[in-house]
Amino acid sequence: MATVTPVHVIGGGLAGSEAAWQLARAGVATVLHEMRPEKSTEAHQTGRLAELVCSNSFRSDDAARNAVGLLHAEMRDAGSLILAAADRHQVPAGGALAVDRDGFAAAVEAAILAEPLITLARGEVAALPPADWDSVIVATGPLTSAPLAAAIQQLTGEDALAFFDAIAPIVHKDSIDFSKAWFQSRYDKTGPGGDGADYINCPLDRDQYEAFIDALLAAETVAFRDWEATTPYFEGCLPIEVMASRGRETLAFGPMKPVGLTDPHRGARPHAVVQLRQDNALGTLYNMVGFQTKLKYGEQARIFRMIPGLEAAEFARLGGLHRNSFINSPRLLAPDLRLKADLRLRFAGQITGVEGYVESAAIGLLAGRFAAAERRGDAIQPPPATTAFGALLGHITGGADARSFQPMNVNYGLFPELATKVRKSDRKAAINARARRDLARWLDSKAAA
Repeated sequence: MATVTPVHVIGGGLAGSEAAWQLARAGVATVLHEMRPEKSTEAHQTGRLAELVCSNSFRSDDAARNAVGLLHAEMRDAGSLILAAADRHQVPAGGALAVDRDGFAAAVEAAILAEPLITLARGEVAALPPADWDSVIVATGPLTSAPLAAAIQQLTGEDALAFFDAIAPIVHKDSIDFSKAWFQSRYDKTGPGGDGADYINCPLDRDQYEAFIDALLAAETVAFRDWEATTPYFEGCLPIEVMASRGRETLAFGPMKPVGLTDPHRGARPHAVVQLRQDNALGTLYNMVGFQTKLKYGEQARIFRMIPGLEAAEFARLGGLHRNSFINSPRLLAPDLRLKADLRLRFAGQITGVEGYVESAAIGLLAGRFAAAERRGDAIQPPPATTAFGALLGHITGGADARSFQPMNVNYGLFPELATKVRKSDRKAAINARARRDLARWLDSKAAA
């Protein structure tokens, strides 16, 4: 039987959509608030729920030996809407799970609109929720509207933390010169929907690479406003020009590394490679992997056309930069994601300081389940710390040092040590196997239902 008094979810991104879905699956009426398209952000381009504003990749789908692949598996086991939509709209990406961003967002929105227990309310929530909203999940993401962000800051007494996030360009496939470029995944690795030749590769010899670095270092970038001057970058998504400034070979050992690739036109490994990953189901658009940037648009087009194979590149979207904000979760949030300063409010998604699409959706899933248990009068039992869910949750609700808290992807450093020693080569597989066993028990328990 469905509950009558709804839970309100603010924000229709990945975390908010997942939270609303989990609430509805548990029989709890939900109102999902999304301000777009009435009010947009500096990064979104549509009014769709769950729009992907940066990469179209959910990263590795290896559930046996990768932490994010494990999180994918846990999300699927928990009935995630986000992972179900990603699986239905995957595009070739080697060992990664990448999606057609338009088809993915359309699928999430269609599922939400078809769910009778979810009411979608378009319009901005520009202040703290009214008193009669007794259970609220704030999943407004890193681009929370200024009035709501200010209200949260006033309530918590915390200065808002922030970092810059960058977006990579997207290229029309038919403008790429395949007399120089070729299809290949690193080490010919296959993955979801792929065949081992899922990336377009553009090779650079040493002289071409050096000229490219020179151009990057001399290029004009978007100027910061005064209030942005002290905002740091997120280390996991640095602009390529910033990486280049840290050393001339930084890119050749980073996003432009040539390992696992052989240029069939020359029969040798290049000095550096630019990889492009399929961005839509039609295979007409490809994004430049790791090429997030804050270069001015004119500079981007000029410099990226220096790359062999991209001399005549036509861009569906150029790179950009936007400011992301998040709260100091280890200081502000209880273990069930409730805000200590106002226990009717839960926080979910990237605003909590997790980084990545799947991590954000995972915290939305947990927030939805916790809010549903509370509404139904059930005990709230967090997932075991040995699971990817539990590792992320523990990190943001007390495991991290609040004095130096920064956005974090799921990684093996967040997991407890194994009870027994195993060979180093078997450690990841053992952690993942333990997590899958412990998650199954948690999902079977009444508290997790």
